[in-house]
Amino acid sequence: MGPFGIALIFIVIAVVVVVACIMLYNGIVQKRNRVDNAWQNIDANLQRRNDLIPNLVETVQGYTSHESSTLQAVTEARAAVSAAQTPQQTMEASDQLSGALRQLFAVAEAYPDLKASANFEELQQQLADTENRIVYARQSYNDCVYIYNNAIQTFPGNLLAGMGNFSAMDGFEASNDARTAPKVKF
Repeated sequence: MGPFGIALIFIVIAVVVVVACIMLYNGIVQKRNRVDNAWQNIDANLQRRNDLIPNLVETVQGYTSHESSTLQAVTEARAAVSAAQTPQQTMEASDQLSGALRQLFAVAEAYPDLKASANFEELQQQLADTENRIVYARQSYNDCVYIYNNAIQTFPGNLLAGMGNFSAMDGFEASNDARTAPKVKF
């Protein structure tokens, strides 16, 4: 094998390395895009929930005149979700809104006419469905973050992550309130 053969071997090796790096880089970008897409799914469901809340508050106001603090808590929590700047802030505000909605539904128990209202019942069902979608979207987001973080933190992805300005992302964690088991009294 002459100098031409040796040069050809080095060229082939260089091409293989470059192609492998391109494929690895593109794979990391695809994983990051999946994380972004999963976040957009969460955001869409949060927006759906936010769109339902004014109708719910209006319906409840029609039946209750002295539950203004509960309605105010729901309205403020909804505004906090809209004002959140980061995914973590959004989910913290979302958890507060979920708590305010639970409180609102607990208050509704004291108003039989409200509970019997078809509009209230429909809104309550839509909110429950949306909450389930949010839970699923959070799980999907966490799965995407896990896959992405593994791709940039393990060899050889970690080599490209530093050069490609890829950084680890945070998944959603349960709030401290959610980690505490509720006390049930019989």
